[in-house]
Amino acid sequence: MKQTTFCVPLEVKPDSCSRLSALIEHMKATEDTGAGGYPENFARLEREVPTLHFMSMSVFPGSEFDPIFILEANIDGSPGVFWGQLEAAIGDSLRDVVRCCKRPLDEGGPLHDAVTAPNSRAPIAPYFEARTQQPSVFHHGNRGMTRDRILREDALFAAVRSTIDNPDRIGPSPYRGTDAAQVHDRLRAELAPDFGWLDDPTETRIPAAERAADLARLASFAVTTLLVLSLPGLMLAPLLALVVRSLPRLPDARVLLSVSYVAIIVVVALGFGLAAYRRRKPLPGTGVDTNVNLLPTLLSGAPRTAGFVLVYLFVTSLLLTPLVVGAGWLLHQFGVAATPTFFAAWRSTAIYVLWGLLGIVVSVALIVFWLRYLERRDSSHDAPHVDERMLREMVRREDWIAQNHMGSIVMIKPGVLRTIIIRAGHLGLGLLLRWTATNGYLGSMRTVHFAHWAFLNNGSRLLFFSNFDHSWDSYLDDFIEKAHVGLTLAWGCGVGFPPARFLILDGASHGRQFKAWALASRAVSRFWYSAYRDLTVDQIERNNRIADGLRQRQLSQTEAAAWIRNL
Repeated sequence: MKQTTFCVPLEVKPDSCSRLSALIEHMKATEDTGAGGYPENFARLEREVPTLHFMSMSVFPGSEFDPIFILEANIDGSPGVFWGQLEAAIGDSLRDVVRCCKRPLDEGGPLHDAVTAPNSRAPIAPYFEARTQQPSVFHHGNRGMTRDRILREDALFAAVRSTIDNPDRIGPSPYRGTDAAQVHDRLRAELAPDFGWLDDPTETRIPAAERAADLARLASFAVTTLLVLSLPGLMLAPLLALVVRSLPRLPDARVLLSVSYVAIIVVVALGFGLAAYRRRKPLPGTGVDTNVNLLPTLLSGAPRTAGFVLVYLFVTSLLLTPLVVGAGWLLHQFGVAATPTFFAAWRSTAIYVLWGLLGIVVSVALIVFWLRYLERRDSSHDAPHVDERMLREMVRREDWIAQNHMGSIVMIKPGVLRTIIIRAGHLGLGLLLRWTATNGYLGSMRTVHFAHWAFLNNGSRLLFFSNFDHSWDSYLDDFIEKAHVGLTLAWGCGVGFPPARFLILDGASHGRQFKAWALASRAVSRFWYSAYRDLTVDQIERNNRIADGLRQRQLSQTEAAAWIRNL
């Protein structure tokens, strides 16, 4: 089943901010101590909202904007079903939350009026669904695992451990002194009656159709990016052609056109490239020694990139050829030109697309130079102010269970180039994560359950939420050590972000400075729910491997030896 991540941002009335925080605290206290006759913590949400993995409610203050309320959720299936279930569970409390928020100025105003009217019984689910906002980048740890599957495989793991370690057993353990395949067969025989789903076919976590769709979206993004970067070349080529045709007829006009085009491309690209190269070094006191070396990285990816460019050249020219033939036929009807053959049209189109590809060199050199020009003039926040009272509140709520939660909102740097880069960067990073992060983990990081970024307030602010294992300090240390490049790309647009170079270097590698900046942007998570409070990302994957092995009626000795290492 598809997993979904989203948030609902609602602007808060300034004079209702304290009341809203108190309402959320009351909701948390009610649910966290058992509600509706349920003795367990958050039992009502667990039973009445069976699609929910994680959910949080936070209020972010700010001097630049009025306070903003954020409800963030990670669920199985579609948001519509979830909102209906959540309304049935805590609808009255959510109605009080909406009454503390501003009336939207867009088409959502009438819905807000209906929900907040005195003694209103209008459903709140449509309003929250209408205000739902999708993330710009997201990551799903343990991807493809529904909440029910996670919980039942954890129950199976507990039963496996109890069966093997049974303290009530009289005599020697039947599992001692047997090989791995026999342990598997005996465990399956003992557990199958209580876990009938072991006989069901293995559930595919990521269907082939979903993988194909992920690849298609990533390829479409890459093709679109190449096409946009090719525009300078695609516009320059026909202008040069007109200039050559205006000259006296020359036998080598095509050669003259090609040489002129390549010369212009080389001169312009070298000009911007050398200007950027002269500014490559960090400003004094802002450099960081990291394990990122751009040249080997670019060289290692060169063959793959060249192959993709050749495929792009062939496919794009092939797709455009029918348009060229059709245009030639239309002109021929008016006696302007002859209709070209398909091969002649394809050859001309391929040359034109190739000219456009050469123009990418100019586009990239210009963007790199412009970006580096801006980076050298950015201001960083070396000692951001942290509200000590809020910090104590955050510390008090952390490390009660195996998981923790954080939310952050930062201002985004202005400018056309920055806007384009961060939007395109987030889109590309999100598509790349969907294609590569398929084994339950975020690269080498094994602590992230669900995380996402989203643009707020017409793109002027960037929201980040994460549900993760272990403490906040160790979580950010993990990011800084293993994923600083992606972190700098995704968060480097934030005002006051540590000095970065070429969009991905330095930045988040300024460990202490980055952590202080991130801490200052956080707010207290006043309500946070986890459907499996004692499970880490690693343990969920371990449970899954054990369950998949027990689904098999028999394992070979090699398979059983690999499987038993998870016990």
